[in-house]
Amino acid sequence: MTSQLNTKFDEYLDFPCQFPFKILGLADPQLPDMVVEVLQLHAPGDYSPTVKPSSKGNYHAVSVSVTVTSKEHIETLYLKLGELELVKYVL
Repeated sequence: MTSQLNTKFDEYLDFPCQFPFKILGLADPQLPDMVVEVLQLHAPGDYSPTVKPSSKGNYHAVSVSVTVTSKEHIETLYLKLGELELVKYVL
């Protein structure tokens, strides 16, 4: 499967490595669990995401560090996390 994303992660990172993801989504108590569920499918591990509410409280930023093994691994995680219904952005 070739990736639709044309990233250059492979030029800047030595794999495997820790990679920080920040997921911005609607303020819903299930958001962190949904993020961890996706991570467990594609990068099993122990995750304890941090959640910061936006100033108005409408959105939450979920930050989590993931051990990734390749450029394609990062791209898959971006795509799969972005498919979650509550998610607006994956940074």
